[in-house]
Amino acid sequence: MLTLDKIYHASHILKKVIRPTDLIYAPNICPDSNIYLKTENLQVTGSFKVRGAYYKISQLSEEEKAKGVIACSAGNHAQGVALAAAKNKIPSLICLPDGAPISKVEATKSYGAQICLVDGVYDDAYEKALELQKEQGYTFIHPFDDEDVIAGQGTIGLELLDQLPDMDAIIVPIGGGGLISGIAYAIKSLSPHIKVYGVQATGAPSMFHSLECGERKCLSNVSTIADGIAVKEPGEHTFDLCRHYVDEIVTVTDDEISTAILTLIEQQKLIAEGAGAVSVAAALFHKVPIEGKKVVCLVSGGNIDVTILSRVIKRGLLKSGRSCSLNIELLDKPGQLKGVSRIIADLGGNVIAIHHERASENSDINGCYLRVVLETRNFEHIEQIKSALTDAGYTLSN
Repeated sequence: MLTLDKIYHASHILKKVIRPTDLIYAPNICPDSNIYLKTENLQVTGSFKVRGAYYKISQLSEEEKAKGVIACSAGNHAQGVALAAAKNKIPSLICLPDGAPISKVEATKSYGAQICLVDGVYDDAYEKALELQKEQGYTFIHPFDDEDVIAGQGTIGLELLDQLPDMDAIIVPIGGGGLISGIAYAIKSLSPHIKVYGVQATGAPSMFHSLECGERKCLSNVSTIADGIAVKEPGEHTFDLCRHYVDEIVTVTDDEISTAILTLIEQQKLIAEGAGAVSVAAALFHKVPIEGKKVVCLVSGGNIDVTILSRVIKRGLLKSGRSCSLNIELLDKPGQLKGVSRIIADLGGNVIAIHHERASENSDINGCYLRVVLETRNFEHIEQIKSALTDAGYTLSN
C-alpha cells in the first residue's frame, strides 16, 4: 500500500543514486503566470524513471535479485532499470518496442542490460516481457503500476515542497500514470490546496479517456511524437490514485509539443523529449487555469533522438510562425523574382529555399510559379509580407 512513509523511505534510499534536480524560474514561458521548471531531464539517465526503478529494485529480496530483473519500456524506464540493476550487481533484460529511438536503445545497452526489441508499441513490449518472465523466472519491474515504483516517483513531490513550498499548482506528464500518481499523493497528503494537473498527448489519451468514462479503458492505438507517454491503457493502481488525487487532465497536440520543445531550447537552453515537454505545452497554450499562479512544469525527460529533434524543431518553427512557405503566381518575364525578393528583404524576411517552375497544364501559358520558404518572426510578420506582395500585384496561391 502506498504511504507517505514509503515515499520518505524512497527519498532516503535514493539520496546515494539520484541528483536532486534544480527548479528553474522561467518567466517567459507564460508571462501571465510565474512558471518554474523542475528539470528531471537533467536527472541521472536523463529522466525521472531512475527514481522508481532503483527504489523498486532496492526492495527486492536476495532470492529475487539472484534471478535477475526484466522490464518493458519505450526507453526511459529501460535506462532506469538497467542502471539500478547494474548498481545492485544483478542481470537485467529489457523489452523495448522496435520503434524506440535508437539513442534510447543504445543508452540502455550502455548500462549493461540485455535488449529484446518487440514489434509494436509499449503495450506489445509489456506482453512480451510477461511471457519471458514466466519462462525464465525474472522479477518484473513494472514501469508505472507498482507501489514501490510510484513511491520512487513521488520523491519529486517531496523535493518540490522543499524547493517551492508556496506553489499553487504543478503540471505533470502522464503516460501510464506512475509519475503523477506518486507526485499527487505526496503533495495532496502534505499540502492539499496545491492543484495537480496532468497532461497527455492527444494521440495517446488513455488516462484522460479512462477518467472521463469512470473506468480503465484501453485505446486501440496510440500515435504521438511523445513516445515516452504513448501508453494504451493506464495502470490499475495509477488509475485509482489519479481519480482521487489529480485535479484535472488535459491533452496537447504534437504541434503544441513541438512548439514547447523549441521554446525550452531557445528560452531556457534545455533539451526535452516530447513526453517531457507536454507540461510546458499545457502552460504555453493555456490548457489549464494558471493565470497569476505560481506553477511548476515538470520536464520529465530529455532523451530525444537527434534525428527526431530536427523534425520537431521544423514543426515548432511552423507552428510558432517562425517559418513559412509562399506559393506565388508570376508572369514568366525578366525581373519578377527580383521584385519578390526586394519586398521580402525590405520587410526583414529571410529566404532559405526557392523553387521556380514554369507553367503547368492548368495555368496561363505565360505563367510560372515561385515557391519560397522563409524564416520569419511570427504570424503577424508573415501576414505583413503576404499583404505587401498582394499590394504589389502578385497573386498568392495555396
